[in-house]
Amino acid sequence: MPRASSDSVAGSGMTDSVPLLYDTQGQYAQAEPLYKRSLAIREKALGRDHPDVATSLNNLAALYYTQGHYAQAEPLYKRSLAIDEKAYGPDHPDVARDLNNLALLYDTQGQCAQAEPLYKRSLAIWKKALGRDHPNVATSLNNLAGLYYAQGQYAQAEPLYKRSLAIWEKALGRDHPDMATSLNNLAVLYRTQGQYAQAEPFYKRSLAIMEKAFGPDHPNVATRLENMAALYRETGRKGEAEALEKRAAAIRAIRR
Repeated sequence: MPRASSDSVAGSGMTDSVPLLYDTQGQYAQAEPLYKRSLAIREKALGRDHPDVATSLNNLAALYYTQGHYAQAEPLYKRSLAIDEKAYGPDHPDVARDLNNLALLYDTQGQCAQAEPLYKRSLAIWKKALGRDHPNVATSLNNLAGLYYAQGQYAQAEPLYKRSLAIWEKALGRDHPDMATSLNNLAVLYRTQGQYAQAEPFYKRSLAIMEKAFGPDHPNVATRLENMAALYRETGRKGEAEALEKRAAAIRAIRR
């Protein structure tokens, strides 16, 4: 199940904008030394316990996480969390961000027992600080739901996914790409349980949003087509499945 982090970059005259650009383009080898230099500058100028140092640590950790270098990311996330807790107290949104990212790291590695309390604490902070209808609350709900889904705890996951979907719909609108991800998560949850009639409309709506947002030939559209095709095959609708698979294959071929 897709998860989400909530990384932010603080100011102080020294920004991570250049390494972030490389990072978002997947140019990790170029981004890493720039993140490290930014961190060193901030530590020297501001001190090791300044919140902007926590931001740099968080960004470097996220770079390592993206590459699957979890052992390198973990101590950086932990140090970022410790700095923000010291600077802001235990109930600050930046602390919630750090908790969410550390939980995501554990979650990705299947360390559910370590991830769950961090997700829950992050969720509680965001609710208190930002309100129950803030998109960050939706992110946290989605991540916790994904954790329960991975453990087969579907009854616990479903209401969290639904609540997350409702928040994003209110905050972002019915046609935002993040809505497509949330709808897809619910569809997968229902399909996994064999509840195909409930899953299908969510798959269809997710596909429609992706087509509108990115156009008919985007890889994200191909993924949604493949998901729907799998559902149709599981329900004996071979002809419909083949049509979607053919269209998805054509999109993949264009993108090669």
